[in-house]
Amino acid sequence: MDSIEPKRTLVEQVYDILLDAICSGELCPGERLNQDEIATRLNVSRQPVNSAISILKANNFVRDTGRRGVVVTEVDMEQYSSIYEFRSVVEPFATRLAADRIGDDAGPEAQAILREGRAAIKARDIKRLLAADVRFHETIYRWSGNHVIEASMRANWPHMLRSMAEVLRDPASAQQSWDDHQLIMDALLTGNADAASTAMERHIGLAMEKTRKVLTPNGKEPVLHGAFSRGK
Repeated sequence: MDSIEPKRTLVEQVYDILLDAICSGELCPGERLNQDEIATRLNVSRQPVNSAISILKANNFVRDTGRRGVVVTEVDMEQYSSIYEFRSVVEPFATRLAADRIGDDAGPEAQAILREGRAAIKARDIKRLLAADVRFHETIYRWSGNHVIEASMRANWPHMLRSMAEVLRDPASAQQSWDDHQLIMDALLTGNADAASTAMERHIGLAMEKTRKVLTPNGKEPVLHGAFSRGK
C-alpha cells in the first residue's frame, strides 16, 4: 500500500524558494529581503513570507539589522571549516560502507547521476549543478545504509551549498569536481572500498581548499556574489 504524500504548506514552499535563492547566490550576503516584494512575486500574502523568513533567521541564513530590515547573512567561515572537518571524516567512512553494501543494480543509477552532472556543467546551470552534486553525495549516504549519516549531512547541506555555488561557477572547478565523482563511482561499482574512500577524502580536501580561496581572497572577509551579477 502506497503512503500518502503530505501537502506542502505555503510557508514550506516559500521557505524553500528563498533558501534556494540564498544557496545559489541569487540572493547574496547583505542583500535586503523585502517582504512585500517577495509576496507579490510569489503571489502569496505576507504571512507565509514572514513565517518563512523567521525560520531562515532561526537557521542563520538571514538576520535582522534594525532600520534596514532583514538581510542575508554573511558567510561564517568558522562554521564552514567545522562542516568540512566533519565531512572529511564522515564521507570517506560513508563511502567505505557504500562499497561494501552497494546493490547489484547501482550501476544505472550511478551513470544517470554522472550524466546529469556533466549536462549541468555544459549548460552552465548553477542550480542544476548544485542539485546534481547533492544527489551524488546523498546517493552514497543511502548506499551506506547508515541513516544517521544521511540525517546529519542533510542538516548541513544548505550551508555547504552557499560556498559550493561560488566554487562551481568556475567551469574548471566544476569539471574537476565531477572528474572526482567519476573516480569515486568507478571505485564503488567495482567494490574497491580503499580506492573509493581515498578518492572521497581527496575530493573533500580539495573542495575545502577551493572554498577557502574563493571566499577569503587574500585573507580578506568572505565574498559571495549574486547570480544576477555574475551570470549562471
